[in-house]
Amino acid sequence: MTSHQIRQAFLDFFRSKEHIIVSSAPLVAKNDPTLMFNNSGMAQFKDFFLGNGTPPSRRIADTQKCLRVSGKHNDLEEVGFDTYHHTMFEMLGNWSFGDYFKKEAITWAWELLTEVYQLPKDRLYVSVFEGNEQEGVAFDQEAWDLWKPIVGEGRIILGNKKDNFWEMGDTGPCGPCSEIHVDLRPQDEVERVSGKELVNRDHPQVVEIWNLVFMQFERKADGSLIPLPARHVDTGMGFERLCMAIQQKTSNYDTDVFQNTIQVLEELSGKTYSQAETADNRMSNVAMRVIADHIRAVSFAITDGQLPSNVKAGYVIRRILRRAIRYGYSYLGFTEPFLNRLLPTLSEQFKDVFPELKAQEEFVTRVILEEEKSFLRTLEAGLKRLDMITSGLAEKQENTLAGEDVFELSDTFGFPVDLTALIAREKGFKIDEEGFRQALARQKARSRTDASREATDWVELRESEGVEFLGYDFTETQSYVVKYRKVKTKAGEEYHIVLDRTPFYAEMGGQVGDKGVLELELEGQKKRIYIEDTRKENDLFVHISRDKNLDEVLQTAEVVTARIDETRRRKIMANHTATHLMLSSMRKVLGSHVAQKGSYLNDEVLRFDFSHFAKVTDEELKQIEDLVNERIRQNIALDEKRNVPIKQAMEMGATATFGEKYGDFVRVITFDPIFSLELCGGTHAPSTGEIGLFKFITEGSVSAGVRRVEAVTGEKALELMREQEETLTRLKDLLKAPKDLVQAVENLLEERSSLQKRIEALENEKVQALKTELATKVQAKDGFNLLVEKVEIPHVDALKQLSYELRQQVDNLIAVLGTELNGKPQLSVFIAEELVKQKNLNAGQIVKELAKEIRGGGGGQPFFATAGGSAPEGLDNALEKARTLF
Repeated sequence: MTSHQIRQAFLDFFRSKEHIIVSSAPLVAKNDPTLMFNNSGMAQFKDFFLGNGTPPSRRIADTQKCLRVSGKHNDLEEVGFDTYHHTMFEMLGNWSFGDYFKKEAITWAWELLTEVYQLPKDRLYVSVFEGNEQEGVAFDQEAWDLWKPIVGEGRIILGNKKDNFWEMGDTGPCGPCSEIHVDLRPQDEVERVSGKELVNRDHPQVVEIWNLVFMQFERKADGSLIPLPARHVDTGMGFERLCMAIQQKTSNYDTDVFQNTIQVLEELSGKTYSQAETADNRMSNVAMRVIADHIRAVSFAITDGQLPSNVKAGYVIRRILRRAIRYGYSYLGFTEPFLNRLLPTLSEQFKDVFPELKAQEEFVTRVILEEEKSFLRTLEAGLKRLDMITSGLAEKQENTLAGEDVFELSDTFGFPVDLTALIAREKGFKIDEEGFRQALARQKARSRTDASREATDWVELRESEGVEFLGYDFTETQSYVVKYRKVKTKAGEEYHIVLDRTPFYAEMGGQVGDKGVLELELEGQKKRIYIEDTRKENDLFVHISRDKNLDEVLQTAEVVTARIDETRRRKIMANHTATHLMLSSMRKVLGSHVAQKGSYLNDEVLRFDFSHFAKVTDEELKQIEDLVNERIRQNIALDEKRNVPIKQAMEMGATATFGEKYGDFVRVITFDPIFSLELCGGTHAPSTGEIGLFKFITEGSVSAGVRRVEAVTGEKALELMREQEETLTRLKDLLKAPKDLVQAVENLLEERSSLQKRIEALENEKVQALKTELATKVQAKDGFNLLVEKVEIPHVDALKQLSYELRQQVDNLIAVLGTELNGKPQLSVFIAEELVKQKNLNAGQIVKELAKEIRGGGGGQPFFATAGGSAPEGLDNALEKARTLF
């Protein structure tokens, strides 16, 4: 069976068992503060397990794109070195939400594996939870009794909490699980050692392929377990490992999931991927596995809206991408961009199951290409930095790179420790691995401190079937407090409050959350709780207050009046509506390729990221502005349609955002169906005229292939124009009201340029005179000429100019010059290159020693270096020390 057939057989099997098949959620996690990426098949169903939402069916099956590279599931550094670890992987899963439980899950799993996929029964082993006395959780007798007649006692393994008790996180739904393992070893090895002895022993051919999780408990913040009101089934089967088993391979990378990409790499590199691994081909094999894996993760992350960057999830994607480039550079000889050339093969392979990559192939290709160009330049800079470090060690006759230097290469230049060690070894050096680990541990400790957040359990006050959002129609509601919790953050303690119904919009889709108040009566007194923000956590609208000591108030409150800040909301609505008009205008002016890649809008500004591969010119910005303002003047009324079937919305021509997970029913926002028709859950002005005015303030690049604009509307746009008018008025006043202001400014600039040239000429005359004087003060020493002088110069660059020009006149020169500029001491050391080699001298080391006298520091190259300091009174001492050194 091909991988495509294997995937389809899974979905067809569970469709026959009355499951509905749903599409994969985006790789990038949405509205879940605990996740950057969806790292398991159950992530998109978390709300249903938590009771915060109702699933479309009690039985669901799917294949989910997952990514595990950070946090609890950090597999990145293992990827490529073994046969089964991956960054991105597909998780095949079937789910029961309070419907069937262990009997059906176990029976169907066995039926699919042995009858549909025809895996040999004598090569399969299962595990059940052995129990945990410390936590008061019993042995899973039910699972044992169900498995026993199917596989026999000899193929059942008892598993501990680590292997056979699945938990969503520190808190939340959890329960025992049964894993199914397959033994893929040759028969002669099986006869020597039973596969049962190798289960969960990290053997590359005895691997888990399916995990059946039986969710029956909830983990509380204090560590205790309570039974769930409804029991669920959550199963996950690693698609790549399943393909390895069915296609009778010994490595995931030998299956057709990866071989198409590996074959392209063979063509591009001229190297052969060999299943018979030797010392000679091992690292080229590793490199091909790394690249074949990483290109999937990077491509689908970009497709789903996460661009490479230097922060948070974007940094993770950039790190994966750069790891792939490094391995191609180091072991396959790629010195030019190559990853982008893998996209056609990848998009074709997945076009039927994940068509979003094919739809955005050109965009993803260009983003990766620009990232490759940038990082290859960084690699070159890193190699130069490594050369400087090893040169310095050689001069000191040392052979070990300090851990801090290794960490700098990793953190700043993206050099992994193994690449640094490899290059260092080639040059005859070694690295301080322990020092590197300590530097890395310090960074991780800082990151953990920065990200620290501690939350209590929810205090449940009332039962509720979910949160009803009424903010499209109302700015005020009468509501009940359903639950609350306290959260400690770096900024202080917060109360997170959930209501049964709310007018507060929770931050999502780029639109900020509402602010406002909750009003109630407590013992005859009116009480106000100020809401500073509203966020969506899973499917809950969480109202955040930084008021103090609210426990008693919340626990005794009956009905509260939830009221948003209407003035702020109107401005946000205007900015959101303007964003719709702007996107449509961009597509008309720049082309239909323009797509939203991110946005942020509040009551003051709107920021919008979009796909485009050139700077938007001033003329293009003007055209877009004119189109938006034309639609504002037309005062087009909002046409809002709710609960539109997704298929019908797309047939209407609605614009969707890649990377968003839409339900079966959507909300369609229209401002003239020919001009602006979008799927959107945000709040909007009732008509375009309420925007008032639209004005761009900035345009620039965010990353490869993505531009960013910022704009203001209404009062803010008017304020901007008035500020610009005031600036023009002040300029006119300063220039004595010229008839042509632009010409007057141009004349000033020309005059300034002319004066600057005259100043530079005068300064150069002064430097030349000083050079002539200094040449007479050079002292002949044993084998070299020495000049140590305090000088007065017009600017600091003159130190370098003097040194370089004096070397043309004086052979074998050593020049140490000092000066004071604007109260700050400066030093320079020049050593003729012949003397650097003959006498093993280093200007950088010397200037560092001299800089101690001026309470400063510096560095540079062996033949020229500079230093600055804060103690000008030490300048004479520094020069005197220089005389003693030579």
